[in-house]
This record gives sequence, structure tokens and C-alpha cells, in this order.
Amino acid sequence: MTDEKKSADMEPESSPSANTEKQTSEDELQIFEVVEEELVEGAPVRRKGIYLLPNSLTTASLFSGFYAIVSAANGVFDNAAIAIFVSMILDGLDGRVARMTNTQSKFGEEYDSLADMVAFGVAPGLVAFFWSLNNLGKVGWAITFIYVAGAALRLARFNTQIGSVDKKYFVGLASPSAAACVAGLVWCFHQFEPSSWLTLLTMVVVGGTGILMVSNILYRSFKDLNLRGRVPFAAILLVVLIFVVIALDPATVLFSIFLMYALSGPVRAIFRKKPRRSAGG
Repeated sequence: MTDEKKSADMEPESSPSANTEKQTSEDELQIFEVVEEELVEGAPVRRKGIYLLPNSLTTASLFSGFYAIVSAANGVFDNAAIAIFVSMILDGLDGRVARMTNTQSKFGEEYDSLADMVAFGVAPGLVAFFWSLNNLGKVGWAITFIYVAGAALRLARFNTQIGSVDKKYFVGLASPSAAACVAGLVWCFHQFEPSSWLTLLTMVVVGGTGILMVSNILYRSFKDLNLRGRVPFAAILLVVLIFVVIALDPATVLFSIFLMYALSGPVRAIFRKKPRRSAGG
């Protein structure tokens, strides 16, 4: 037997414990990593990491919702309401940016849903509670919980119905629109002195939007609008007019727009169910 063969025979084989330690070390390095499985040309592919741009916008939306809660707790209710509207803008951007840059992911969808729960569920409810409903005791926090629970149920139902419902309509009032109603109410009347009519109005808006979110009433989603095609030149003048009207009194205009949108669903449902008279009279 040659010396080379003897030395080869004498070299110890890698033990199972060494392999286990190596695997454990690799797992520890990936403990803060996100691994997703995607289908590429029909074959599953595991990818590490997340897309920075859309998830940064989602984080900004989450921060705006958190800032609204902090501002309301400190009694700065106008800033709290504005922060919710800022969160709405950021929430509308993250999905569109993800689709435009082809950076959609399952992680982004779940993260966006959780951020929406904070920004459009918890934040508006607590803003309204700190502003007016906390004077009602148990009734106040019960109405607040109706809104928060309605937002959670609305988001959960929306996630399960993706791809199975007509994109032209939302089933139930969308949580951003409900949040806009509550935030617009606070923004409009935050300088008013506490009164029974204002408390009653807050109860109706907060509790009503919470119920509308979990209802089966259909709302136009406006996703079927074609914003990429050519339009008459007068259309840009209409856009300028809309911006001017909003700038004159943003709180009142935004609250009125979203309140009318929230009421449009029940009104359309009533007229849809109303029996039509026959042609013979």
C-alpha cells in the first residue's frame, strides 16, 4: 500500500455533527431573511429578500397611521386627520408602483394589509375616540371597537375575495374611504366646542362606516377608468378646477366627497331593490 493511499485512508471523514453545525450556522445567518417561493415559467423558484421601493411606501403609510394615533393622544387632532389622508395617498402609490416596476410579492401583499389595518382601522378609530367618543364611557369605546373590528373583517374578506369578484365594485365600503369619512369629520369640526349634536354625529359616522365596511353593499371601485387614453383638452381644466376647490377648504371638501361616496352605496341598493312599475301602469 503506498503512502498516499495510507494518508487518504487515515483522513477522517466529515462527521454528521460537523454538517449539522454548518447547517445551523447558515440558518443563523438567514434568521432575518425573507424567503419566498415564486413561479417562474411554471417552475417554483425560491428567492431571498424583499423589494425596497414598494415596501418603503407601505412603511411610510404605516408611519402616517402611527403618527395620527400619537397626534390624537396629544390633542393635535387636525394633524392626526391630515396624517390619515397622507396615509391614503401612500397606500394608493405602493400597489401602483409595485405593478409598474414588476415588484409584486406575497410579502408586500401581507405587509400592505397589516399597514392598512393600522392606518385605516386602528388610527381613525382612536382619533375619533380621543376627540369625542371618550366622553361616552363604555358606549364610546364600544362604537370605536365596532369600527376597528369592521375594518379588520373588511380587510380579511377583501384578501379572500381577490380574483373572485368583479373589479368594478367593492363589496362593502373600502377601509380607506371609511377612514377618510372619520378623518374628514375630525378635521372639519376639531375646533368646535364639544356638544351633544357633534357627539351624535361622530357616533353615526364612526359606527355607520364600521357597519358599511362589513356589509354586502356594492360600491364603485373606479378601477375600470382608463387613465392612459387620450381625453379632450377640457379635461385638464376640470382637474385644475377640482384642485382649486379642494385647496379652498380641504377639510370640508374631502369630508363631503367621501361622505357622499359612503352614502352612495346604500342609496343605489335601495333604488336597485325598488320594484319597477309595469308598462301597463
